[in-house]
Amino acid sequence: MQLPSDSKNARLCFKQSTKNSPYVWFVFFILSHYCSSFPHVTTGIRKGKPFSGLAFQTRQLPCLTDIYNLFYINKIKIVSSNIYELLTPVALAHWIMGDGSAVNKGLVLCTDSFSLEETTLLLNVLVIKYELDCTLWKQGSGWRIYITRRSMPNLRSIVTKDMHPSMLYKL
Repeated sequence: MQLPSDSKNARLCFKQSTKNSPYVWFVFFILSHYCSSFPHVTTGIRKGKPFSGLAFQTRQLPCLTDIYNLFYINKIKIVSSNIYELLTPVALAHWIMGDGSAVNKGLVLCTDSFSLEETTLLLNVLVIKYELDCTLWKQGSGWRIYITRRSMPNLRSIVTKDMHPSMLYKL
């Protein structure tokens, strides 16, 4: 999400690699009534290599500013204090599709931008609300959440119906 300095309202910017274009279109059609244009091809350099992706953004709207304010303080991404209520099966599915990776027959959720305390809060929500077996993994200067292979059948039962078929490989 972005809150442009010249605006009082936030917008959502969404970009994925072209290999994930079916997922981009899936998300776009969910959010299309907030958008004024279709997804477009974008290029650049990512990790020192040429990158080609598909991106779209919403209009700047007060309803998106309300969401932005739940997850950003002074333009820094945070874990909202009511994350237990906000992390629904649909939200978890999109978190996995956008920032999850299959690893060792389990799943890693990228939480690199959060503090250890915030990542632990997210892990606790997964353990308490969804009864998932999770551990913390140190990744560079940050932390990630690993959902163990033992919890994958339970995770699949929670999120599969809300996932785009092109992203099921992550489970």
